[in-house]
Amino acid sequence: MKIAIMGLGYVGITAAACLASQGHEVIGIDPNETKVNAILDGRSPITEPGIEELISRARKNNSITASTALVEKVAESDLVIVCVGTPSAVDGSHNMTHIAEVSRQLAELVKAHPTNKITVAYRSTIRPGTIEELIQPIFEGILREDAKRVDLVYNPEFLRESSAVNDFFAPPKIVIGTRTGEPSRVLDELHEGIDAPVFYVKYRESELTKFVDNTFHAVKTVFANEIGRLCVKLGISASEIHRIFISDTKLNVSPYYLRPGGAFGGSCLPKDVRALQHVSRSTGGYTHMIDSLIASNEAHKAFLFDHVTRGLEHGARVLMLGIAFKDNSDDLRESPNIDMARMLITAGYRLSIFDPNVEPQNLMGQNLGVLSNSPFVRDLLVDRSITESTVWDLVIDARGTASTYRLNAKTVIDINRLA
Repeated sequence: MKIAIMGLGYVGITAAACLASQGHEVIGIDPNETKVNAILDGRSPITEPGIEELISRARKNNSITASTALVEKVAESDLVIVCVGTPSAVDGSHNMTHIAEVSRQLAELVKAHPTNKITVAYRSTIRPGTIEELIQPIFEGILREDAKRVDLVYNPEFLRESSAVNDFFAPPKIVIGTRTGEPSRVLDELHEGIDAPVFYVKYRESELTKFVDNTFHAVKTVFANEIGRLCVKLGISASEIHRIFISDTKLNVSPYYLRPGGAFGGSCLPKDVRALQHVSRSTGGYTHMIDSLIASNEAHKAFLFDHVTRGLEHGARVLMLGIAFKDNSDDLRESPNIDMARMLITAGYRLSIFDPNVEPQNLMGQNLGVLSNSPFVRDLLVDRSITESTVWDLVIDARGTASTYRLNAKTVIDINRLA
């Protein structure tokens, strides 16, 4: 198929690279010239295992290209996948500016270049009702009777950063939202060969799916961390409690997101929890547990700081292993490790940071914005030689990788495992 990807963030880049590797003819569209040039040079603009190799191979095969402009080639595509950002607004809702603008641009492009029927699939996380109340009216207002030439679909993604390529080809499920809940021929063709349960639903059910998943992941993380804090206070092994709890695969469901440890962060969970809270407030949902998630997560950040600095002398030399929110990623968005670093600096500790995946000169977009708001990160980053040659009073292991380095440290604390 001829496929256009609108938005070359983590989701868009992964989709572009993986689809091109399957033999589809892919064009990525993004106003960020650095991202576009990286793809044209056969490089990945993000740190994600496997992406660079897929893009390099696809460029050699001429199966992927990119542009900063919305070119006519997009209108000639069989499928357009929209992956633009939906960042948090001040009130916690999703900011739909990019969604509305890219929808308007696509509608104008289709109007200017009449083609056969085109499928536009949205993958950005959006509030239930967005396609019917925002996106569809934009297309109908611009295209009038010709709006029937555009088949709108909502197809949420279930990718985890640092394992996105594997998740793309082996997702836990496939959700396809259409106006009537009937299958989409183009999306079925897109997912051909992928072994996963497929759910055909209407728009609103498909739009809510990602909220439910991400909020439940946040629920599990908060629950595990609250139990972990209690275990620490009572002198009980949180690791043993965790081991016993997850052994019950009949009732306790899954071990994922349930190990007492670091606070949740990143580009999805905090943003989607806040957005669902906003939905609840505006609809009278009274979701008291969900409303407490962000507050509990913030409390856990403070608890972890107190936990790792207990008995640590003022001015002690501290090393943090990892500043991005997850290993094998350079994503700094809402990373709890940045909050930990800020608290350590404020408390007067001599902090250094080592994260082999974070290179300030390669950051862009929202990640570059995070770096601008937290300039100390750039100043405190050290290389591996300093990491292994310095004597540290405390090493805060945010990655579980301390054992892979030759560290000279009085104390090493893995904050992802509360003992």
